[in-house]
Amino acid sequence: MKPGPLPAVDVPDPGGRADPPRCVPLPIRLGLTEPGPGEPLAVVVAGPASAGRRELIAGLLGTPAGTLVVPSGSHLLVNHASVATRAAYVPGYRQPHAYSPDPLAAGPALARPPRRVELSLPEVLLRHFAVLDAPDTTALGVAGGRVLRDAVGRAGALLFVISADQTFSAGELHLLAEVAHARVTVFFAVTPGVSGGVAAPDGGTAVGTGVSVPSVRLGSAGRLGSAGRLDPVVVSIAAHRAALLAAVPALAAAQWFPARPAGLPHLRRALVGWAVDEGLRRAAARPPEPPGTHGRVPVLAGVDPADLGDRLDRQTRSCAQRIRQHLALELANIHLRVVQEIVFGVGCAGLPQLLDRELEALSMLATAQCDEAVRSILDDAAARTFGGPLAEGVRRRITHAVRGGLADHPDGRELDRVLLVTSTAGVAALSGAGALDALAGLPGAERDEVLPPIGVALNGGCWQHWRAPGNDDPNVARSWAQRALREVELDVSREVSRRFEVIRLSLGAVLADAVDHGILLA
Repeated sequence: MKPGPLPAVDVPDPGGRADPPRCVPLPIRLGLTEPGPGEPLAVVVAGPASAGRRELIAGLLGTPAGTLVVPSGSHLLVNHASVATRAAYVPGYRQPHAYSPDPLAAGPALARPPRRVELSLPEVLLRHFAVLDAPDTTALGVAGGRVLRDAVGRAGALLFVISADQTFSAGELHLLAEVAHARVTVFFAVTPGVSGGVAAPDGGTAVGTGVSVPSVRLGSAGRLGSAGRLDPVVVSIAAHRAALLAAVPALAAAQWFPARPAGLPHLRRALVGWAVDEGLRRAAARPPEPPGTHGRVPVLAGVDPADLGDRLDRQTRSCAQRIRQHLALELANIHLRVVQEIVFGVGCAGLPQLLDRELEALSMLATAQCDEAVRSILDDAAARTFGGPLAEGVRRRITHAVRGGLADHPDGRELDRVLLVTSTAGVAALSGAGALDALAGLPGAERDEVLPPIGVALNGGCWQHWRAPGNDDPNVARSWAQRALREVELDVSREVSRRFEVIRLSLGAVLADAVDHGILLA
């Protein structure tokens, strides 16, 4: 049976026109986003934490592994600077905190784990790309996997690290299957295992002869052990690659590297080669436009300001309603996952980390939906005013004008705020660009969208409450989570409605001025 129209979404046009304004199809889940031309190059390092990722990164960067320690569940972003520094970005604060992996030198304890820790090092390799060490893939869950996929898509490269005596989990294969069909370069590094006489990092121990090793693209890093015997790490690479390609054949071209000191130079060269090619590709994706190319943009003849405003009003209402419905469904799914984990998984002590990760994914989904809807509304209204399709330069001028006009309306102030869930299951707000920056696991380029991101997180009081002795009743935790998610739904819904109302007012003002003067004034 064909489904009927959704109430308050597929609103019929009262004027009976053939093209009533509808909201464009919106993303219903986070995927691998295409990196923009201005996105900084980064390599995301992922895989089980027990595979020795920290030691591999330390070997690549020539730094002690102890300097790379971060709290469980936090991202570690390593970038280049002339002086080594370390800072923690904690939701609920506008400024980063000093952070040290040594508890005795860390200063005051953080109220909650940071979303990311930034480590700056004077390492030449970091001039080519940043390194993002992601949380343990075995403990990400649904929401963590979505956050990781978004980071990989924007970074452009994934270095997946696995031990010789480990196997790919179902979640890891799902991640790699999605990455395989995106514009992402994938590298694999296999570290020596700890069972069955697996080789030490120097590759000194060798397995017996007679082992058949399929052809593996090793990036010039494979070698034989002593006495002509096969290197055990190379044998493990062949087995891992065969298991991976049985599930994800699209990754046949990925390069594999033994994670040992002798193989690190080959891995470095491969990563630098990727960075050079990817940097050129992104630079060519948006060539600079000659000055004055879009100096005068005339308005189409016969544009009726009343019809334009009426269509804009109905489009913004339709899109806001559609997004609120999508987010309500997503919050219902989050509630089910949280209750299941409280009872059968992480328990009460793990509730803050679990819910914070779910709200991080929700924030990113809400931001992606708002961005897509606003782009569609702006393009439709501008095309009806100036003709379409719009040149990129004209679109940017309108975007900047609309963004500049947001603060002229009372509801348009403090859009760059973070919604913080408190220990009493309420929601508080913190405004400022610094507050939003503290929420990002991988900061991106300066946004070229009309609206700032939507940010939701847990404050430090939630960690302190649920980790305190005596707060371990699953029924109380379930009730708290239900109330907190309900408050999040109400506040996010109000935030979405407010944003689309100021978009209607600001975009309407820009287009009305253009119609009055006959040209785009922005």
